[in-house]
Amino acid sequence: MSATPAVLVAHSLGCHLVAAWAAHSRHTARVRAALLVAPPDIERDDRPPNLHGWRPIQRQRLPFAAVAVTSDDDPFSTPERSALLTREWGACQVGVGAAGHINGESGLGDWPAGHALVPA
Repeated sequence: MSATPAVLVAHSLGCHLVAAWAAHSRHTARVRAALLVAPPDIERDDRPPNLHGWRPIQRQRLPFAAVAVTSDDDPFSTPERSALLTREWGACQVGVGAAGHINGESGLGDWPAGHALVPA
């Protein structure tokens, strides 16, 4: 087992998986930080039915440093809901403007600015 703490990097539903894992795991001390990109609002009325099992959202403060990267025009979350979730998780929010769901369709390529956001 490595003595070096891990940095978790998650996109979309993976952000909720990190929060759920952190709320229940006894191993969170092994994590130094997390980069959470484009967390969706899975409590929206128009969410797909297959996301019902992802509720309720784990809202506990994360026990490690976190940066949440959000977009002003993410089709899966409003800026207000993204800000609320970021605050509840105790993450530092970094807005990237209008970048959609911050994925391959956003035209960011290798996204060096995203690499720079990975908590040290």
